[in-house]
Amino acid sequence: MTDETEQGGPADAGGANGTARAPSRRSVIGWGGAGLALGAAVAGGTTLALRATDSPEPAGSAGAAVPFHGAHQAGIATAVPDRLHFAAFDVTTENRAELIQLLKDWTAAASLMTEGRAVGEGAFGGVPEAPPDDTGEAAGLKPSRLTLTIGFGPSLFTGDAKARQDRFGLAKRRPGALVDLPKFPGDNLDPARSGGDLCVQACADDPQVAVHAIRNLARIGFGRIAIRWSQLGFGKTSSTTPDAQTPRNLFGFKDGTRNVAGTDTAALDRHVWVSADAGPDWMAGGSYLVARRIAMRIESWDRTSLQEQEDVFGRDKGEGAPVGKAREHDEPFLKSMLPASHVRLAHPDSNGGARMLRRGYSYTDGTDGLGRLDAGLFFLAYQHDVREAFIPVQRSLSRSDALNEYIQHVGSAVFAVPPGVRDKDDWWGRGLFS
Repeated sequence: MTDETEQGGPADAGGANGTARAPSRRSVIGWGGAGLALGAAVAGGTTLALRATDSPEPAGSAGAAVPFHGAHQAGIATAVPDRLHFAAFDVTTENRAELIQLLKDWTAAASLMTEGRAVGEGAFGGVPEAPPDDTGEAAGLKPSRLTLTIGFGPSLFTGDAKARQDRFGLAKRRPGALVDLPKFPGDNLDPARSGGDLCVQACADDPQVAVHAIRNLARIGFGRIAIRWSQLGFGKTSSTTPDAQTPRNLFGFKDGTRNVAGTDTAALDRHVWVSADAGPDWMAGGSYLVARRIAMRIESWDRTSLQEQEDVFGRDKGEGAPVGKAREHDEPFLKSMLPASHVRLAHPDSNGGARMLRRGYSYTDGTDGLGRLDAGLFFLAYQHDVREAFIPVQRSLSRSDALNEYIQHVGSAVFAVPPGVRDKDDWWGRGLFS
């Protein structure tokens, strides 16, 4: 949780950006659980024919499409939609050519789905004796600002203890910045909710659109990948549009007030995008993603006095103003806060200027078996180098943050996020395999 876009948990940030619309029935009902039973659907061979079956929405309409092609992947600096489905995958094939074909298949499908189009021949009207190419639950729905963002985990480059090392000849291509995260004080990480060879982040204003995207990518990859873990999220806890209303986390505090703006090209170049001279070449224009599942002790927090809650964060709960100031966006005077307050420890001035772009979401997954809510923050942060941003900031927070009494990191992963797909002949991760 972090207030100043720096790291670790709840904080403050800009709100939604886009045309307002009445909530759908799915939006009112919400997501439910964290996992998604994908079933054993068959993709029909290693190469999947893809074609457009529907017209995309006009760019300015409600539920508009976000451009898929560009120098950077969508889903990082672009405006943050309301819902998330994040999935980490293990690559089950050891055939390099099959992995490359998977990435090509995924890219083609992703470009269609982000435009609101069906995959392949669609969900109906095809050969009755064969499974349809598209699962169909998004038929008739708008693109809903769907973005799909892919990342490559450390294990894709080195494998693990049970796998043959350097399965795909990528060991020498691993970026120096793609480090294994250290164990921080207080971590209680579940291996079943951590790591992964690949990840796909699906964000959309309609939860069914995001779920449909991950489900179809998993279906296309059947026999070549398997879902390792997934997370559904709602109620973004930070945004890239600071001119809009700041969202609140499950502790009721504004989150991400000082997040990097998606329009601040100087800050993005300095803190988020990998520069051409940072290396390796295939990562230029990309970023590094840290994903952390952070459990929030809701019941303990709800029994804590308002004064203590505000002391823990270093901001007032109503306006979001820093201690001693009147407005949310007033520059904080860190020394007026308690030494262990979250804002003080997470602020760039306390961390050598380190900043990250945060795109976190709240989650609720039933109960923990002890009669308490299983709820918290699914923290997502993009940066140009985790060694200079997430790791030093989290070290400071994990040692001293007063918020640690109410949170615990229970899942973790790090991924190299390559640059964008530039045109129809390009594909996710092409530079890595060139």
